[in-house]
Amino acid sequence: MKLLEAEPQAIERIPVTPRAAMRRRLPLALLALWLLTGVYIVTPDQQAVVTRLGKVVEPRVTPGIHLSLPWPVDRVTKLKVQQSQRLVIGGAISDNVIGRTQPLLSQFLTGDQNIIHMRVVVQYSVSVPADYLFQSQDVARLVGSAVESELARRIASGSVDAVLTTEKAAIQEQVRAEAQKLLNDYRSGVLVASVNIESASPPPEAADAFRDVASARADSSRIVNESQGYANDVIPKARGQAQQLLETAAAYKQRKINEALGDAARFTQVAAEYAKASDVNGRRLYLEALEVILPRIKKLIADKNGNLDLTLIRKSAEPAGEKK
Repeated sequence: MKLLEAEPQAIERIPVTPRAAMRRRLPLALLALWLLTGVYIVTPDQQAVVTRLGKVVEPRVTPGIHLSLPWPVDRVTKLKVQQSQRLVIGGAISDNVIGRTQPLLSQFLTGDQNIIHMRVVVQYSVSVPADYLFQSQDVARLVGSAVESELARRIASGSVDAVLTTEKAAIQEQVRAEAQKLLNDYRSGVLVASVNIESASPPPEAADAFRDVASARADSSRIVNESQGYANDVIPKARGQAQQLLETAAAYKQRKINEALGDAARFTQVAAEYAKASDVNGRRLYLEALEVILPRIKKLIADKNGNLDLTLIRKSAEPAGEKK
């Protein structure tokens, strides 16, 4: 018993040093840090894709604070889905700055067998993050190939004049829509925002001829517009004058008809009254006729009791200026 009681007094306590305490806490700290790798933040302009051992488990993670399994079990890839990306077809972006052209990259063949140089700017963004990351190895090259193929097909179905002038806006919209369908079939996860034709010009060797044709076409359109304006000014005036003449002729016709009807009615009434007393009415009409005729002629009245000098009548009957 004494021996047993003496044993506890013989045990010595080993002092704990700061280094030993740190060694004990280090695994716990490392474990905590490893667990914290499962916490991630997605900003408002981003979306994230979570993969677990290489397989997509979260194809679209919205902005906010989220949890996942610690790295490397889960991997989080963040994408700026609202950021617009720019792609140039027909050369590089730097070529536009320094004014350099690359004919082999910018040449397109039209439906009427003409060559034109075009530079097209494509703007696109991420629509499906998982497809954007894992369905295509080079998304920019895929977008450029899709737009370029649709652009070549559309230009090959039209004339060079239409491409350079009136059909540019329609070509841009059609190419954008068809390229978007093609990219959707490839599951590229891309949304094509716009396809803008920055420049479209004929080859330098034929530029002067194209300018002459464009100038002649502009002059033709101007002359046609001026002629149309002159016709629009003259034709209404001519129609108005013709209508005025028709109305004047109709009024003159109606006036003459009314006058004729009035004269006929008056003659009928006079004839009826004349038949009632033909002697009296005949003498009255005779006198009225003389009242109208006599003031228009020269007269010489001689008294029956007086002498008449016939030389006056003879002189009055002679033509003016005749000498005897």
